[in-house]
Amino acid sequence: MATKIDKPIVDYRVEKEGAAGEQAKAAVQGGSRQAEEKVIQMHERLERPEMLVGSTYKIKTPLSDHAMYITINDIILNEGTEHEHRRPFEIFINSKNMDHFQWIVALTRIVSAVFRKGGDVTFLVEELKAVFDPRGGYWKPGGVFMPSIVAEIGDVIEKHLKMIGMIQDDGPDQYQLRLINEKRAEYEARQKAENADRQNADDSNPFPAGAQLCGKCHTKAMVLMDGCMTCLNCGDSKCS
Repeated sequence: MATKIDKPIVDYRVEKEGAAGEQAKAAVQGGSRQAEEKVIQMHERLERPEMLVGSTYKIKTPLSDHAMYITINDIILNEGTEHEHRRPFEIFINSKNMDHFQWIVALTRIVSAVFRKGGDVTFLVEELKAVFDPRGGYWKPGGVFMPSIVAEIGDVIEKHLKMIGMIQDDGPDQYQLRLINEKRAEYEARQKAENADRQNADDSNPFPAGAQLCGKCHTKAMVLMDGCMTCLNCGDSKCS
């Protein structure tokens, strides 16, 4: 496109290559900086909304007759925007068992304060799960060992953080899955063979499985009958 010049040229300036691109880049960076300033991040001065979204988890341990109920409430930041995310805001623990009331209240206040502080709060999981009860832990249904009640509270927090996306649960990779499947198949085959051998032994032995060895006929046929050990093979009795 031609431009007609009607006046004499008295001065000129050479535009540097990429100057317009740098200006455009600066404008984009300024716009993104303004957008980032509008994004609300989790911090301790953030006021609590009137309503929070929460989840309640039940813990039933063999150490107590009463269950514990753990409620974790989350705050939704930048709702309705591309920067929307859910973060834990507070935690409550309730139980009919008042034996642990003081340390439970202290624990909930400290954990809630860490939640409201913002940043990476996932370190709480490892810290709580590393607490061991000097009296010994307990087994949960499914064969999971818990070293203490505090460790199970940490396990609940871990499940919740995975649910809201703060902890990524990638699971085992394809090589680990293949190794697990091979070991499981090997174990099941071994158990099947042992059960078959045991069944064959039981079929060949006409006497009860819990029978003891008889000192007279050397047969595992000695059982307790009428308060007296009696051999079902030779009839020897300790009472005769």
